[in-house]
This record gives sequence, structure tokens and C-alpha cells, in this order.
Amino acid sequence: MRILLVDDEPLALERLETLIAEIAGVEVVGWASDGDEAAEMIEALRPDLALLDIQMPNRDGMSLARALKGQPETEVVFVTAYDHFAVAAFDVDAIDYLLKPVEPARLRLAIDRAGRRRLAGGRDEPAFEVEEPPPAEPYATTFWVRRPRGLVRVEIDTVAWIEAARDYVLLHTFNRSHMYRSTMDALARRLDPALMLRVSRSAFVRRAAVVRVQRRGRGALALELSDGAEVAVGNTYTHAVRRELDLKVHDDAD
Repeated sequence: MRILLVDDEPLALERLETLIAEIAGVEVVGWASDGDEAAEMIEALRPDLALLDIQMPNRDGMSLARALKGQPETEVVFVTAYDHFAVAAFDVDAIDYLLKPVEPARLRLAIDRAGRRRLAGGRDEPAFEVEEPPPAEPYATTFWVRRPRGLVRVEIDTVAWIEAARDYVLLHTFNRSHMYRSTMDALARRLDPALMLRVSRSAFVRRAAVVRVQRRGRGALALELSDGAEVAVGNTYTHAVRRELDLKVHDDAD
């Protein structure tokens, strides 16, 4: 995968390039320090993915991403120090939204998602031109996610894990993340506990997506999921997660 890095901070660019050097099958094809320069380089280089900062001189990352919606060959992942741009980021069809300092595992996951999405052959699912979603079922089997052209249906069976994001949650699927307006407590009442397990105040995981349990010292746990994500288990949830996943027989495993 060919990647363009866009950030007005040289140290941030160097850190991204260092992290990307550890990922197989990925090549950094160029750097840009603002949106105008990035637009020219995207036109010339046609990268598969652009890692975009949002606040930059001249043209910012958000306006550049809006322009790129007409160029589906270049996917977008935002890399920023600010979390309050998340809603706007998903409105422009970004694959993911990473906060600085970027964790290596999250960067790898975002790049993996970009590759999967390209293989799937499209930037987004078709939007249904409806005003409101259908009435909620006792347990949610479908989420209707707002897009500029309408609503996109996301099936619960495609969601590997769910992460809190202020007044929203992020529905993480194999190919991308979706932003959905809900609190975690409200969502807990809508999710079937036989399918989705709450593992911290800020995360649910789909039970069937858990492929490995990692121990993190002093009894802490992290769950590795089928999409490559690692989700930490909150301290107050550890005993419940052990019980629900029947981990007693694995306590002495490496």
C-alpha cells in the first residue's frame, strides 16, 4: 500500500514514518505540510491512503478530505491531536480517526482497514434515502448510521467492537469505523448480552470476535479481536469478563 503523510509538524511526520516502517507491505511515497501541497501530491502520486492532520496552514485536512470524496482511489485516515473533529471526520467518509500520539497498534489497524476496504471495491456502503430509521427492536440487530446522503445500515454481526466517543460511539467493523449517536449506557440496554460483552466503561466487544486473551500484569487483561484490534479490559470488569469468557482454565497459559 502506498501512503502519503500530511502534517505541518516535522516531528509528527517523522514519527509516522518510523511507525510505518515496521509494517510490511506499506510504502511512504511522500510528505506534505499543508492541504494545498497534499492536493498536488495526491494528484501526481495517486497514493492508496492519505494520513491527514486536520489543523494545518492554508487548506486544512477536512476540506482536503471533502475534495477527495471524488477520488475514491485515495482513502483517508485522520491523525490529529483533537477529538472534537470526529463527527465531521466520519461525515467525509474517513476510514478511521487516530489521536496523537498515535499508538502503533491503532495505526496498523487503520492501515489494515484501508487495505480491506480497497479489496472490497468501494469507499462506502450505499446510503438509503430515508428520513428516520425503522423502530428499534428489543435488541439491536441493525444500526442506522447517518451519512450526508441519508442513512447507512450497519448489521450488528459485522461489528467487532464498540468504543465510546463523547456523545457518540464508534462501531468498528472489519473494513472501517462508523460514528453512531448514543451513550454507552443507552447502548447497553439495546445490545444482546449473548452477542456483545461490555469489557470497560468505554468498550463492548462481540464475543465471537475474541480470538486471544492477553495478560497485562497485576491481573489486567486485553482482548485481541479478529480484526486485529486489542481492547483493554477495565479493572472493574475483569472478573466478569473472566467468568463470561470462561477463562479460568486459561489462567496459567502463556
